[in-house]
Amino acid sequence: MKKLLAMVLVLVMVLAVGCQSTPKVAPVTTEPTQPAAPVEKVTVKFAVQADSTDALNQLVKAYNDSSDKYQVEAVVMTNDSGNMHDQLINSLSSKSGEYDVISMDVVWAGEFAAAGYLEPIDTLIKDNGWLPTDFNAGSMASGKYKGKNYVLPYFSDLGFLFFRKDILSAEDAKKLEEGGYTWAELLKMAEGYMGQKGTKYGHVYQSKQYEGLTCNLNEFTANWSDIKGGLETMAKFVKSKATPEDILAYTEGETHNAFLNGEAVFARNWPYMNGMAASGEYNVKAEQVGFAPLPTGSTVGGWILGVNANSTKMDGAKDFLSFIAGPKGQKINATVGSYMPGFNALLADSDVLAANALLTNTGFQNALKATIARPVVANYSEVSDVIQIKAHEFLSGNGKLEDAVKAIEEKLK
Repeated sequence: MKKLLAMVLVLVMVLAVGCQSTPKVAPVTTEPTQPAAPVEKVTVKFAVQADSTDALNQLVKAYNDSSDKYQVEAVVMTNDSGNMHDQLINSLSSKSGEYDVISMDVVWAGEFAAAGYLEPIDTLIKDNGWLPTDFNAGSMASGKYKGKNYVLPYFSDLGFLFFRKDILSAEDAKKLEEGGYTWAELLKMAEGYMGQKGTKYGHVYQSKQYEGLTCNLNEFTANWSDIKGGLETMAKFVKSKATPEDILAYTEGETHNAFLNGEAVFARNWPYMNGMAASGEYNVKAEQVGFAPLPTGSTVGGWILGVNANSTKMDGAKDFLSFIAGPKGQKINATVGSYMPGFNALLADSDVLAANALLTNTGFQNALKATIARPVVANYSEVSDVIQIKAHEFLSGNGKLEDAVKAIEEKLK
């Protein structure tokens, strides 16, 4: 009886469970996923002169496309270098952070670094795995102040020797291209070759009392290591029959006119003159022209880059500087704008060489390897003025050698 009762109870429980309705589960609803709001990039401002090519635009675009954190805005300034210098000074001297990265003429860096306007970048160079020697020597020297590096190259320019390779012997041309000659040997060649193929002068260069004289004296003195000897050598050229009687009034204009019109065998000038020869509009054509380093180094020109010490976007400024002065940015500048790269490895890059035939020339490459800076001082304009005045007084016979040497040496200190 007990067993029967237990079985009945179990049956009742099973039936009871089976009769319960299955609980309804509310459907799970999900809201559509909203895309994450884009991260707003930090704007880095780049103070720079206008570019007649598309290189600047492409540099900025390439960087902006590649960076997730920063966006560069180019602040295009006046193309009058003197006015741009003053604009920058007005901003930097007030400790303003309106510009983060600035482009500078090579002669401004000493002044800006001495005033505390530029951020040292030795750590930046190291963090990128670079060495200062990876960049154009003259450009780097232009921005090295009291043992610290403050700049990287934007694009390089340099003075070097042009010669009529259709006049010189193959032996002399090779000697010049290799750089294995002295100022005395150049003067001897100039005197020996003048008159051939209708030429009137042996050598022309810049000797007027202006910045060009500082550049040329920098070369004659081997970067101010021998001021007395450089002035004496320069005086020999002035007095020689190989130079025009008015050589002390020569600027770049008189120089390129004399050489391209077929009047001079040799000329010291800047790369722009090669473009004039290549245009085919002058008596002397590109195929008649050879290039060589100067005996004791070629004065560097062009523009360099630095970071505003008062930038409020320091990380972004350094990131952009690393791009624009590094191999990627320099390659854009060289291939799009045909500018001289300041990153030395690009001198062997096939795309860069294809964009600028001058870089394929052995003599010009040797000149690029031997660039020298003008004085890196806090008061460059004042120093250059003294150099020009005292050197020109001596070269024109209106001043004594010892007075010129003393004045220049004291100013360079």
